Amino acid sequence: MFNKNIKLVLAALTTVWSVYEFTQGHIMNGISLLLLAGLFVLFYFKNEFILLAFLQLRKQNFEGAQKWLGYIKNPATALTQKQEGYYNYLHGIMLSQTNITQAEKYLKKAVKLGLSMDHDLAMAKLQLAGIAMTKRRKREATNLMAEAKKLDKHGMLKEQMQLMKQQMKKI
Repeated sequence: MFNKNIKLVLAALTTVWSVYEFTQGHIMNGISLLLLAGLFVLFYFKNEFILLAFLQLRKQNFEGAQKWLGYIKNPATALTQKQEGYYNYLHGIMLSQTNITQAEKYLKKAVKLGLSMDHDLAMAKLQLAGIAMTKRRKREATNLMAEAKKLDKHGMLKEQMQLMKQQMKKI
């Protein structure tokens, strides 16, 4: 994996090489190199290992997702702020199955760093509400559920919220 700044340098160098190929009359080489430069720019904004981890999570393969996230050695330097948020979000979701204290730490950091999509942020807050409920912090869980409800504009988490409200009544 390349550092985020190295990806931009590679994109710039590939673009310069592409311009050289255009001036030499090698149009197809220039177009191919521009596409390669675009790939470097794409991977600057969307980290390749996070994309592969999301693909593994979609298949319910937590070990595979953990393997892909393991390739990111230093998230603070290798990722942009939003990508680091998703890195922590994925770790929090996977750890919520086994270690809720660690999962809470990762999910809070993901919310603090920010997530691009509202439904991801709503899911993170809903997970945090569930963790707060298991730790008997009803006020915090209620606040997080209200925030998650505001963020869930399409009603994708409606059933989970209803289940959490029913469980909250028992506390």
